[in-house]
Amino acid sequence: MGLFRCCFFLVVLVFLVPELPQAYGSSRGASVSSNALARHRGRGRGAARPSTPVPVGLCESAVSIHGYKCQEFNVKTDDGYVLSLQRISEGRLGRGNGDGKIKQPVLLQHGLLVDGMSWFLNSVDQSLGFILADSGFDVWVANTRGTRYSRAHATLDASHPAYWNWSWDEIVQFDLPATFDFVYKQTGQKVHYVGHSLGTLVALTSFSQGSSSRVVDKLRSAALLSPVAYLSHMSTALGVVAAKAFVGEIVTTFVAEFNINEEPIANFLKAICATPGVDCYDLITAVTGKNCCLNSSTVDLFLRNEPQSTATKNMVHLAQTPQHGIWISFFFSLSPNCINETRKLQNIFTKHMDHRSKSKHNDNHK
Repeated sequence: MGLFRCCFFLVVLVFLVPELPQAYGSSRGASVSSNALARHRGRGRGAARPSTPVPVGLCESAVSIHGYKCQEFNVKTDDGYVLSLQRISEGRLGRGNGDGKIKQPVLLQHGLLVDGMSWFLNSVDQSLGFILADSGFDVWVANTRGTRYSRAHATLDASHPAYWNWSWDEIVQFDLPATFDFVYKQTGQKVHYVGHSLGTLVALTSFSQGSSSRVVDKLRSAALLSPVAYLSHMSTALGVVAAKAFVGEIVTTFVAEFNINEEPIANFLKAICATPGVDCYDLITAVTGKNCCLNSSTVDLFLRNEPQSTATKNMVHLAQTPQHGIWISFFFSLSPNCINETRKLQNIFTKHMDHRSKSKHNDNHK
C-alpha cells in the first residue's frame, strides 16, 4: 500500500480510533508517526477489486477460526443490491450459551471505507463482535453495498458505473431496512443496534423518519460509537482540506467507484497532501491530532485490511455536510437561499431540543 493510500485509509481512524483508548486504556501503547508505516510505502498499486464477492467469507476468514459458530447470509435490497450478513449465534467454547434464555439480537453496522471485518480486527477479548457473542447475544454483522463481501447485484456488475450511483441516502432507504427486516424475521425479536461512524449517520437519519421508517418499529435500543451528523467538529488540517476538496475537485475527474487502490484516487490524495499546512508524513497527527494511544502494531493491523470501496457519490455527499453546515439528502446543487433556509430550520430544531432537554432536567430536580 503506497504512502498516499495509507494516508487516506487513516482518515478512517478519525472515526475509528476515539473509542479504543476509553475501552482499553493504555494497552495501545505510545503514539505512532509515519515511521510505523514505512514498510507499506513501497508496495505497488494493487489491481482493482473483483466485481463479485471474494470466495472466502467473513465467517471463514475471521470468526470460525477462533472457535465461534458463524453463518453467512445474503440479503437483497429493494434496489437489487445483495448484501452479505453474518450471524454469530454462539459464544466461544460454550461461553454465553447457558441458562436457556432466548438470546437478544444485536446488529453491528460498520463505518466508512471498512466492512464487517472492522469488528474483529483486535484480539478475541478486545473485539466487540466476539465480546457480545461471549456475553450471550445473538450477533449479526452487516456489510454495506460496495464492500468486498457485498458487491453483488441482481442486474448490475460492480465494474459498471451505474452500480455506484448511490450515497448514504440509499443505505438509509434500502440497506438498513432490508437488514433489519431480515434479522427481525429470523429471530422474531426487536434488534439492538450498534453503529459506528457512517453507521451512526444512517441510523440517526432513519430514526428521524419516525413512523415512516421500516427500522424504528423493529428497534430495541441503539448504541452510537463515534457518532457523526453535521461533521462540523473537524479541526485537523487534513480533514478540513479533504472535505473541501471532494466536492470541488473529485467531481471534475469523476470515477464512479471510490477505490484508493486505483490511480485517479491516488493522484487526488497526492494533491491533498501537497496542500500547504498538511503534513502527510506524520499521518496520525495529520488526521486525528496528537494521539497518545496507538502503537505501530495497531496501525499495521488496520493496514493489513485495506480500505474498502465506496461510491464516489457517497464521499461527495459526506463532504457536502461540513461544506454547507447542513444535514441533508444528496444534492447536485443548492442555491444560497435554500442552504440558508435549511440552516435556519435546523437551528430552530436544535434550540427547541435544547429547551426540551433543559425543561426535562429541571423537572427531574424538582
